[in-house]
Amino acid sequence: MDRLFPPGARRDNFWIYSSVAIVGLAGLVKLRQGALNFLYSETHCYQSVRTNQAVCPYVNCFSVSPGGTFLKVFQASADSELAQNADPGYAIPGLWDGHGHLLQYGEFLNSIDVFGTQSMEEVRSRIREYVNNNSKAGSREEWLRGVGWDQMALGQMPTAADLMTDAMLANLYIMLDRVDVHCIWVSQAVLDLLPDPISDVDGGEVVKEPGMGVFCDNAMDMVTALWPKPDNKRKRQFVQSAMSKLNEVGLVGIHDAGVSPGNLELYKKLSRGDDWTVRVYANEALGSWGSALIEPYTDRPDTSGSLLVNASELVYVTTAWAARGFQVNIHAIGDLANRYAVDAITAALRLLCPGQDIRGCQSRLRFRIEHSQIIHPDDQARIHSVGIIPSIQPTHATSDMAYAEKRLGGERTRKEAYRMRSLLDVQPILGSDFPVEPPNPFQGIYAAVARKSPHTGQAPEGFPNGWYTEESLDLDQAIRGFTEGPAYGGFTKGKSGVIRPGAYADWVVLDQPLETMAIEDLRTLKVRETWVAGRMVYNRD
Repeated sequence: MDRLFPPGARRDNFWIYSSVAIVGLAGLVKLRQGALNFLYSETHCYQSVRTNQAVCPYVNCFSVSPGGTFLKVFQASADSELAQNADPGYAIPGLWDGHGHLLQYGEFLNSIDVFGTQSMEEVRSRIREYVNNNSKAGSREEWLRGVGWDQMALGQMPTAADLMTDAMLANLYIMLDRVDVHCIWVSQAVLDLLPDPISDVDGGEVVKEPGMGVFCDNAMDMVTALWPKPDNKRKRQFVQSAMSKLNEVGLVGIHDAGVSPGNLELYKKLSRGDDWTVRVYANEALGSWGSALIEPYTDRPDTSGSLLVNASELVYVTTAWAARGFQVNIHAIGDLANRYAVDAITAALRLLCPGQDIRGCQSRLRFRIEHSQIIHPDDQARIHSVGIIPSIQPTHATSDMAYAEKRLGGERTRKEAYRMRSLLDVQPILGSDFPVEPPNPFQGIYAAVARKSPHTGQAPEGFPNGWYTEESLDLDQAIRGFTEGPAYGGFTKGKSGVIRPGAYADWVVLDQPLETMAIEDLRTLKVRETWVAGRMVYNRD
């Protein structure tokens, strides 16, 4: 569980959500310009404040208690001192990421970034640059770690031999995660630690062509068991660097989708200090699930993918954990995986609430399917009927759109893949799956609305206006997916994702209102300020 991208960080696992809230301690802060001290509260006024409330959706002021909650939310008259001295900027509720990996993101920030590499030489160049700045990295005690390679961009599956061609790298211990964290690529020094010959692994693949060096799914475990894990001091550094970056893009909270029991204890210890700047809800990872399809892949008719947990075991685990009071999150990508996830959740609900309305039972327990990427129409209907919550990452759609139809075929893509608008009635949660994707929620909002890449502003050929825009969200729906969606799915409805009395005093300040901004400007939007529990945790200036 303690690797850079553990089995819990892959895009083919299921999570048991532990509903553990770890929050930073709030404190009074020195009054900044425009904030007036009324007794023991602070009042902040802006050009406009989006509240996410049906009544008074926009105001211009709110007050914050010493305990870090909103006390009063109100509209000050234009000629009042409060309005006249309002701070520049436009406030919105603090944004949440419904599926990310805090510790792993921190480690990514302190490793080799090979995202976007187009050749083996470019990968080697980035490794050399990192080694030049980190002379101790690459030893048996401190492996070189990185993420982001893609064999499609490199032209072929990489091998250990590809790292041996550079004398500087030949004897180093190197382990690089694929862009989707589904496979790892290792150096010859790492291969030499493994038994010879290397046995095949159920639920995994030891890639042997064009040569050794890549391990996928469960086969990764034989390598990661040898990897020297970072100690708690190093993990603390990872957490701090990750939180800082998340605050920079306007995130005030996350659902951490894969916290091992050991790291959960670390989180608890760290939260006792006053330097936590992101609210973290921890999901403990207990197993693996597959991106299996009902029908074979279009471009590989010999395979339908793999299931790493069988259907009967999934029903048992779902029911057993739910009976102990846990919210169950099943991670599923392919339509067969999603079918079995719906089967397991439905069976568990019937066992847990005998004789009761199953939808009412689900509304209390709020079981989730993480990713919900490819769902057969029959199972979409069951999700709507039961009210199962989909946890969706809009940038997965825009990252996959270049090859999705090649993998799935046009009809299956159109009817099953990357649903968003058609799932609105079951209150979807939006997120990014960082560090697999960048954590910037405004890029996620852009991807959900435009259905184009937030990096290029483009969609695949044949989709000039966006990729399958019948599934796009409007701006308001996308914003709510990063605010109200995680609140409902994390049992904090009314406490997070809103600006209202009694809610957490978390907000983000922008230079202009999202509602009047050109959609393309979301791609490059820079947050002005981020506040958590009434405390400024990021200031661009």
